[in-house]
Amino acid sequence: MRHFPIKRFGLSIGYLLSIHVLALLFFFVFRFVLFIHTDYTFPESIATNRLLQSIAFVRGLWFDNVIGCYILIVPLVVFWIAGLFSYTAKWLYRFANIFFCVFYAIAFGITAANIPYFGYFFKIINSSIFNWFGYAGTTTEMIVGETTYYFPIALGILAIVVFGWIVWRWSAWFYEMSRRINERSSLKGASLVLLGGAALVGLCLFGIRGRRGYNPIKVSQAYYCNDPFLNQIGVNPVFNLLTSYIDDNRKENRALTLMNDEEAVKKVQEYLNRSGIEGLSPIARNVMADSIPTRKNVVMILMESMSAHLMSAYGNTGNLTPFLDSLYKESLTFSNFYSSGIHTNHGMYSTLYSFPAIMKRNAMKGSVIPIYSGLPTVLKANGYHNSFFMTHESQYDNMNAFFRTNGFDDIYAQENYPTEKVVNGFGVQDDFLFEFALQKLNEQALSDQPFFSVLLTISNHPPYIIPPYFKPTRERIEEQIVEYADWSIRQFMTEVARQPWFENTIFVLLGDHGKLVGTPECESPQSYNHIPLMIYGKDIKPGKIDKFCGQIDLAPTLLSLLNISYTQNNFGINLFKEERPCMFFTADNLIGARDSSGVYIYIPDSQQELKYEITDKGLTAAEDNVKFQTLKEYCFSMLQCAEHMVSNQQTVDSKRQ
Repeated sequence: MRHFPIKRFGLSIGYLLSIHVLALLFFFVFRFVLFIHTDYTFPESIATNRLLQSIAFVRGLWFDNVIGCYILIVPLVVFWIAGLFSYTAKWLYRFANIFFCVFYAIAFGITAANIPYFGYFFKIINSSIFNWFGYAGTTTEMIVGETTYYFPIALGILAIVVFGWIVWRWSAWFYEMSRRINERSSLKGASLVLLGGAALVGLCLFGIRGRRGYNPIKVSQAYYCNDPFLNQIGVNPVFNLLTSYIDDNRKENRALTLMNDEEAVKKVQEYLNRSGIEGLSPIARNVMADSIPTRKNVVMILMESMSAHLMSAYGNTGNLTPFLDSLYKESLTFSNFYSSGIHTNHGMYSTLYSFPAIMKRNAMKGSVIPIYSGLPTVLKANGYHNSFFMTHESQYDNMNAFFRTNGFDDIYAQENYPTEKVVNGFGVQDDFLFEFALQKLNEQALSDQPFFSVLLTISNHPPYIIPPYFKPTRERIEEQIVEYADWSIRQFMTEVARQPWFENTIFVLLGDHGKLVGTPECESPQSYNHIPLMIYGKDIKPGKIDKFCGQIDLAPTLLSLLNISYTQNNFGINLFKEERPCMFFTADNLIGARDSSGVYIYIPDSQQELKYEITDKGLTAAEDNVKFQTLKEYCFSMLQCAEHMVSNQQTVDSKRQ
């Protein structure tokens, strides 16, 4: 009896999908066990909100499907090829059985191990477990000797055995059914299998990618609320372990070795005049305010690629930023202010948490979400409501997970905006971001709670898009977009000035980093790191401070303006009371430092040193002298001390340990 020519292929696909669904069910059981097994007490607002809690399981299914698709892809392709020839054999199913049993045994073993790991560290299992492999005896003794581990071990073994038994039983049934089918290969059947199989492989690859957006799925996608437990349990442990291992082995994440750690720490203590706090870090200190807190709101605008060299206030003759230049005259400004790096993630990280950027490393992007104390956490501890507004997807650069973990209450991103407002891969344009943010700020201002809000712009980043309702005066798109960015800020600030909360708000405007303006004067064009900083508000006396400083100094300086006492554990200084001999920065593959007379650049990969004198005509190559050795010592010690503190997890204050 002849059957429809793709029935045998359909049976094999039914077998594969049944295994896939079964695996998702097992992952769900593990997650549910983690949920009820973990000793965690929800806040009152969450304890009875079952809908909010269930979202973690929905997101968990999303991540589980990614791992399931990774495992499914190979058997799917094998059965697809066999289906093209209407071929079946016992070895095909046996191969699939072994493949599924081996890989899911590993996956379930990792997922079971995550239960005690999470219970101890309150983190999803990650690449740090590989550190234990060098102590096999001690690790084995720990596992065998700790009775609380027996339950997850037994659960993992039971899951592997039951899953394997079901897989072998199902494979025998599906094979027997396919063997009974009497069909021959035909051109029509092969064509149908070719198209159907291609569609299934495409769906599987989409499942591996996890989403349609600009980036494939990242850990950040699991973070959806302000509860640290719910945000984490949606992450599949296998996914987290693999991605954290990959992160660890990226070149940019390798440890920086500029000098001895102890020597670096000692020098930084001397530079910053700190002795540290025992049990916290070698540079921590307690900062006491001179008076009671002002409880002023803070609105920070991080301007994309806004180099100081684009503004007339710094010598640009193009009149590209008329509004910013006018605001500059009414603000407290810092003429020698530098970004920590040349990427947005560096600017956000350093501005908000006062740690320097370390080369090209993205400190926020790891699968294991690091914990920091800084401006958002201090303000939150002092009763502020913190929000972050961005134009693009919230998981870009892992921002959603990182910021929710480190002090922010609300994250507004592309997911919150109308789809028709999205103009490119970086989301909406600046003026819409400001319009949306203003509505949210007005709502927040109705409460008695002060707010801290960060608005991250994007338009001054390629691809440049000029909206039809804005009429630029320049011909080059690179200059038109700067005009538009300036205009967008003008629109926002004009509207803000009409709001009742305006007079009780401090506005901070700075670049996230700069961009190339004019001809590069050296291997590290200064326009990339030299950025404006303006602090504006009713009680802020306009003026210009010429001290060398950077993004890492903004938080302690701003907290001083707010009269807030706190424990500081970072590299920033209060620019009203302290000063630096020079400023240091990085630009992917090089390190730089400068003062009023010289620039020092070091390229770690080639160990090359470059030295420039600052003259009226610009930078001139110079010979080595004591000045350059001082610049070198300063930037090396700061970065090496930062590396030491990050690697030893000395990035929090006493309230968050």
